[in-house]
Amino acid sequence: MAEIIDLSQEIYAGMPVFSGLPEVNINVHVTHEEWDKIAEDGVRSPAVNRLELGEHTGTHVDAFNHMARQFRGQSIETMPLTMFYTEGICLDCSRKKVRELIEVDDLERALSASGLDVRAGDTVLIHTDHFRRAFGTEDWDRGPGLSVDAARWLGQKRIAAFGVETMSPGVRHVSNKQVHLVCGEMGFTHYENLINLHLLIGRGRFRFIGLPLKIRGGTGSPVRAIAVFED
Repeated sequence: MAEIIDLSQEIYAGMPVFSGLPEVNINVHVTHEEWDKIAEDGVRSPAVNRLELGEHTGTHVDAFNHMARQFRGQSIETMPLTMFYTEGICLDCSRKKVRELIEVDDLERALSASGLDVRAGDTVLIHTDHFRRAFGTEDWDRGPGLSVDAARWLGQKRIAAFGVETMSPGVRHVSNKQVHLVCGEMGFTHYENLINLHLLIGRGRFRFIGLPLKIRGGTGSPVRAIAVFED
């Protein structure tokens, strides 16, 4: 029987979001009591909730049109589903601290330690343990991130995507914008706000699934990212 590891954050009202992006609000739109005309008895049983959130909420994937103006038109529903259903590996870069750049030699060292290789079409997850260390603290938006050279190194491997536990793939105000540009230029994407990557270290290859919603013109989408280990 397959083992499925959930890599996705819970979505809830008031959760941390990237600076300047829409806050998350979840409210009851209608209750069963309203539908069935049941007299108020102190219990409200939600039948439908109303969600207000941005496309880049929680665990999500970026579309190419998010990367920069020149990629407009390459929205999330135009991207092939094969980009979101791949083989995956996870590299251990957990020695990196807040706002440290993950360089090419860090990835090469982690890859050597894993005994794995990066194959064309892979999703490469990068474990920094930042979620367990910093979620809900003032350091949450100050995570480590890829350098531009490291992003290009991944792109040269012809990956489908990479994924991080942090709110951004690069270090904010250092490499983040440039890492997005590299993704758009080289034709691969990335996932942000992943969790449970520590459960993948030392486990070898797995099936990665992170399917986005089919949002017309979408610049990204929340996903339910999972790693699947087959028997």
